[in-house]
Amino acid sequence: MTTPVRVRFAPSPTGYPHVGNIRTALFNWLFARHQGGKFIVRIEDTDVTRKVRGAVKAILDSLRWLGLDWDEGPEVGGKYGPYIQSQRLDRYRETAERLIAQGDAYYCYCSPQRLEEMRAEQIQRQQPPGYDRCCRNLTPEERAKKEAGAVTPVVRFKTPLEGQTRFNDLIYGDVVFEHSTIDDFVLLKSDGYPTYHLANVVDDHAMEISHVIRAEEWLSSTPRHLLLYRALGLEPPQFIHHPMILGPDRAKLSKRHGAVSIIQYREDGYLPEAMVNFLALLGWSLDDKTEILSRKELVAHFSLERIGKTGAIFNREKLDWMNGVYIRKMTPDEFFEAAQPYLMMDIDVGKALIASEEYVKAALPLVQERARTLAEVAELTQFFFVDQLDYEPELLVGDKMTRESALAALKASQPRLSQLPAFDADSLEGVLRPLAAELGLKTGQLFGTLRVAVTGRTAAPPLFQTMAVLGKERCLKRIEAALHRL
Repeated sequence: MTTPVRVRFAPSPTGYPHVGNIRTALFNWLFARHQGGKFIVRIEDTDVTRKVRGAVKAILDSLRWLGLDWDEGPEVGGKYGPYIQSQRLDRYRETAERLIAQGDAYYCYCSPQRLEEMRAEQIQRQQPPGYDRCCRNLTPEERAKKEAGAVTPVVRFKTPLEGQTRFNDLIYGDVVFEHSTIDDFVLLKSDGYPTYHLANVVDDHAMEISHVIRAEEWLSSTPRHLLLYRALGLEPPQFIHHPMILGPDRAKLSKRHGAVSIIQYREDGYLPEAMVNFLALLGWSLDDKTEILSRKELVAHFSLERIGKTGAIFNREKLDWMNGVYIRKMTPDEFFEAAQPYLMMDIDVGKALIASEEYVKAALPLVQERARTLAEVAELTQFFFVDQLDYEPELLVGDKMTRESALAALKASQPRLSQLPAFDADSLEGVLRPLAAELGLKTGQLFGTLRVAVTGRTAAPPLFQTMAVLGKERCLKRIEAALHRL
């Protein structure tokens, strides 16, 4: 790189950050870390009417949860601050006035009502909606008359009527926009706040941004920005527009596909390491086979050239699988610490956790192989912590068994288990495996009946390890209850 890499994530606090927003932040962060550059966070809060309370905190909390630390921005500071656009209004006003003075912008006095009527007529005539440049060439006398009216003017850019703007996008290559397709867009609104176009250009230049990495939905805004850079005599950054994230049906990602707040994924028990790995592979790849990549590996290998041109498919099942892989990589202590907040949400599990942390720690490793999210752990382990199991008696009668053979299996198991001096997995297997043969049952039949008796479920962790954790007293009590059910 000939200049230091400086990239920015510039969210608008008009809602909580979803996977699309954060994937953009991740690409910026990975590029900055790979290049040894700077990752800047800038809050673009100029759309006053759509601000959502708590959105800024949610944005920063999401970045923190995923470990996407920023070098400059809110709570960190930096020499290019402030990093909240509502605190930089003077800069936008000065730039707008400069553009007016040099003939590249003008005041527009059209009322909202007139603009609505104009758009309605354009749509009726099947014309593309756009400003009709009514105020572009007002005489001084006409302008003075407008000034005396009740409408507070906006500032519009004077887009060239002919020609084209061409630029090279690192992903989409050579892109050309005809000026005839671009209207005289607003730079400064009547409330004194800038539009995205003006604030974006002013701040990217002021903060010395080298690369603008954003979603392809902003591709059509780029010629406007380049026209502004040109009018201001500024060198533009390199533009990189990555494809959007799509649902499995290839439609734009929505809540029904999983486009919920990133905070929701944390609450649902997804690990930040898994989330980073998953999001990085939405549109970027190392090769055609590697799917599990640590944060360190992602930073080492990330390049803009490997971002694809087609929309990335959001696959919730793959996220669940990947999260399960990361859960299985955890040590028992790490798993316990991560799962503990979710366990406390369940009344029965929470009581057990308070009563005996060691008992809970013994039970958790038995479900670590099966858990896909931390939020599932309480449900997977709940049978360890309840006094009474709730299940249908028919579940005790396994495949090709009768009620009588199930009763016999349970009754025969009681003395064998009660006489065991050591109630561990090896000892349990040593007495129960031969018992199946004595009863004329397959081991799966006997073990299946016992599994339901002691867990209330047909699918549970390995039987002998489960019984060992439950303990002799609890297992015998549950087998007695199962006999009563039959």
